[in-house]
Amino acid sequence: MLISDIAQFHDALDDYIKAHIDPEGDYLHRLYRATNLHLLYSRMASGHLQGRILKMLTQMVQPQTVLEIGTYSGYSALCLAEGLPPQGHLHTIEINDEQEDFTRPWLENSPYAQQITFHIGDALQVIPQLGLRFDLIFIDADKRLYQDYYELSLKYLNPGGYILADNTLWDGHVLEKNPTDPQTQSIQAFNEALAHDPRVEKVILPLRDGLTIIRKRYSVT
Repeated sequence: MLISDIAQFHDALDDYIKAHIDPEGDYLHRLYRATNLHLLYSRMASGHLQGRILKMLTQMVQPQTVLEIGTYSGYSALCLAEGLPPQGHLHTIEINDEQEDFTRPWLENSPYAQQITFHIGDALQVIPQLGLRFDLIFIDADKRLYQDYYELSLKYLNPGGYILADNTLWDGHVLEKNPTDPQTQSIQAFNEALAHDPRVEKVILPLRDGLTIIRKRYSVT
């Protein structure tokens, strides 16, 4: 099969999946369109399929407190917020202050505004200042700092809680031998360290760019 044929197959399969799952809703659809029209690197937004998965995973976990590292346009934050129980709350952190003018109105004008707190700053500095523990954490930020985000997240994650780490297959670049790209190197190192971490259970879903689901054990034997 030619590369072009493979690409067409995957595009068709993606369209089929989207046609047979819950719709993303008008507000999210408009946000995704605005993200593509007005922001650089719009592929960073979660999109329809991953957004529905984030919502459903949140509904399954039923967390009271959720942390997101890397807000970008706010699409994934709104999907996480959709799945929250009535008293649940999401804290989302974006390091790029130039992103705030675009993202904040989308969060504050959403149906979930009262359940979302938007922070601008370095997550490694912001998280310890929050004084909170979390039931669910979504990591989707600087790939070069994944190990740092993970270690800090695990410290503030309740036993039995979950971490979702995005982009852990890095468009297949994790298969490269001796990569020179720092982001690929960091994702490979993160995946390798996680595979041998006895503090957690983990599984990688081959969804889009790879999504790793990590569960913190109640105790390590």
